[in-house]
Amino acid sequence: MDSTNRLSIFGDWNGYFIYSKNELINLETMNSSEELINRREKSQLGGGQNRIDRQHQQGKLTARERVLLLLDDNSFQEMGMFIEHRSTSFGLDKTKFPGDGVVTGYGKIHGRLVYVFSQDFTVLGGSLSETHAEKICKIMDLAMKNGAPVIGLNDSGGARIQEGVVSLAGYADIFFRNTRASGVIPQISVIMGPCAGGAVYSPALTDFVFMVEDTSYMFVTGPNVVKTVTHEEVTSEDLGGAKAHAEKSGVTHFTSANDVQCLKDVRDLMTFMPQNYGELAPTTKFEFTASKTEAIKNILPANSNLPYDIRSVIDCIIDDNSFREVQEGFAKNIVIGFARLEGRTIGIVANQPAAMAGVLDIDSSRKGARFVRFCDCFNIPLLVVEDVPGFLPGTDQEWRGIISHGAKLLYAFSEATVPRVTVITRKAYGGAFDVMNSKNIGADLNFAWPTAEIAVMGAKGAAEIIFKKEISEAADSEAKWKEKETEYADMFANPYRAAERGFVDDVILPEETRAKLIAAFHMLENKAETLPQKKHGNIPL
Repeated sequence: MDSTNRLSIFGDWNGYFIYSKNELINLETMNSSEELINRREKSQLGGGQNRIDRQHQQGKLTARERVLLLLDDNSFQEMGMFIEHRSTSFGLDKTKFPGDGVVTGYGKIHGRLVYVFSQDFTVLGGSLSETHAEKICKIMDLAMKNGAPVIGLNDSGGARIQEGVVSLAGYADIFFRNTRASGVIPQISVIMGPCAGGAVYSPALTDFVFMVEDTSYMFVTGPNVVKTVTHEEVTSEDLGGAKAHAEKSGVTHFTSANDVQCLKDVRDLMTFMPQNYGELAPTTKFEFTASKTEAIKNILPANSNLPYDIRSVIDCIIDDNSFREVQEGFAKNIVIGFARLEGRTIGIVANQPAAMAGVLDIDSSRKGARFVRFCDCFNIPLLVVEDVPGFLPGTDQEWRGIISHGAKLLYAFSEATVPRVTVITRKAYGGAFDVMNSKNIGADLNFAWPTAEIAVMGAKGAAEIIFKKEISEAADSEAKWKEKETEYADMFANPYRAAERGFVDDVILPEETRAKLIAAFHMLENKAETLPQKKHGNIPL
C-alpha cells in the first residue's frame, strides 16, 4: 500500500499527524528546541518507516494511528514519549527506541476523559519490558485516581525474553491493577495483533474484549506448542482467532472487520457506559417509531412450541437503533446487550427461542452472569425478557457442571442492586423461572404478557407425572393424557395464577410494554439497596 493510498484510507486526522515517505512529524506542537523536535520525531517513528510500512501492508494501523482514531480530534495527551528500557543483556543496550514499544496517555471519547495505552508492534514486536509495563501501570493508576475508563490496544509478541523475570513481573503488576480496577472503572481490551502466553490474562480480567478479524489472535500456548504436546495440527487463526473466540470460547465480546471499524465500535460502546461506579451512563437524544407498538402484537406464533426471534421483541420496546448486542456469536440461546429507553442506558438479558428453544445451559449461564455483574457494577438498570423452557438436560451438561454454572446466573441476579424488571413473554418453566430475575430473587417489577405460561414444567410432561395412574388405567390412555394435559394447561399455561400470588406484578398487553417499562424504570431511578456487610461473596466460579 503506497503512502497516497494510506492517506486516503486513514486520513490525516485534521492535519495533526502527516505522513511522508521517511518521516512522521507533528507540525502543530513543535517548539523552537531542535533537540526536542528531533526526539519527538524519533519517538513518533516507532520502529522506523520500514516497519511502519510492513504494519500497513498487513492491513494494520500503527500504535499511534490507532490512538488518534480512537480519541476525539486533538484530544490526545501523550505520557512517557521519551522513556527507554534499562536492559543491557543480549545486545539490548544497542537497541533502544523512545517510548519502549507502547504509546500511553489520555484523551477524550465523545468529550469524556479516557486513558489509553497502545502497544507498538514495530518496536521489538511490541514486547513487554519492565519500563513498558511501568508506562501502562502509570496510566492505570491515574485512571483509578480520576475515575475514568482504561482502554488497552494490544499488539504484542509477549514478554521481552531478554529481560527474563523482570518482564514477567511487569505483567503481574498489570494483572494486579486490572483486578483492583474491576468494578471501579470500565476496562476495555482491544486485540489488534498477537496476544499470547501470559499476556492474555490482562484482557481476560477486563470488562469487554474486541478482536479484529484475520489480524488478531489470542492463546495461552501457540500452535507449535499445541502440536508438540498434543500432536494437534492447528493454525493460529483456528486456535485463537477472532471467530474462534467469538463463537467457541466466548473470550471476545465483539469482532470487527478491520482496525478502523474496530476503533469506531469501541467509541460506540463507550456511549453506553458511565465513567466509573459512582456515576450514571450519559443520556442521549432518541427516536421511537410509533408503528412498532402495533408490530409487537404479531411477533409471537399462535403455536407456543414454535420459535421466534426475541430480538424482534426487543426492537419494538427500545429506542430506535439503540441495541448493541454483546457476544452475538456465542451461546446464541441467550441474548445480551445494551440499549436505551428514552435515551437512558439499560442492559438486556433475554432468552432466545430461535436457538435451542431458549433453554439455559452452561455457556448461556456464564454469558448472562458476567453481563449482569457488569451492569450492576456500573449502575446500569437491567431488563430481562423471559421465554425459557428450563435448563438443558443431558449427561454432557451435568458432568460439565450445569449446577454450578447455572448458579452463576442465579447469584448474579440475586446480588444485583440496580433496578431490575422482567417481562415474561411466553414460557417460564421450572428452576429457570427462578433464575431469570424472578420476584423471589429480588426483581423489582415483573410483568407478564397474556401468553405467559408460568409453571414447574410444560403441560404434557406435568400431566404424565401427576396423572400417571389415571392415564395408565384409562381405556384410551392417549385421550386421557390429552384431557389431563388440557386440564393442567388451563390452570398454569397463563399468567394469572402467578399474578394472584404476587409473583407477577401486572399482566400487560404486548403493545403496552414500552410504556410500562419507561414508567417502571423512572419509578426505580432513585432505588437504594445495600448488601449485607461482608468482605465479598463467594460466587460459584
